[in-house]
Amino acid sequence: MGRKQTREKAMKLLYQIQIQRDDIKEQIERFLEEHDISEDADREYFLDVVNGVIERQQELDQLISRHLKGWTIGRMPKVDLAITRLSSYEMKYRFDIPPNVSINEAVELAKKYCGDQSRSFINGVLGKVLGELEGKL
Repeated sequence: MGRKQTREKAMKLLYQIQIQRDDIKEQIERFLEEHDISEDADREYFLDVVNGVIERQQELDQLISRHLKGWTIGRMPKVDLAITRLSSYEMKYRFDIPPNVSINEAVELAKKYCGDQSRSFINGVLGKVLGELEGKL
């Protein structure tokens, strides 16, 4: 399937989890079956980022919140938030993915699923998140 497509599917599930109150483990298993995420590398990445974002949501939200000017996590559109959490997780915990790739992929997802202003907003927030993670802020 490839990392780009698997990342997009992970973002979709993270968005879905924000909306549906069903059991998260059941949602993940159902999503894996319905979207045929069966190749080992794709499945490993998918489960790592989805579970990682869920388990570290509070920590990621605090990291993101520090860089929201005039916004709060609660006011962010849910798709924007799913994309931003996913990319922030990748930058902080996935050392096999260069941070600029994660940010670029997040912007591409925003172009596809969000409004015009969202992509520059997400790019700006993630740039500041990266600066903090690299100790530049």
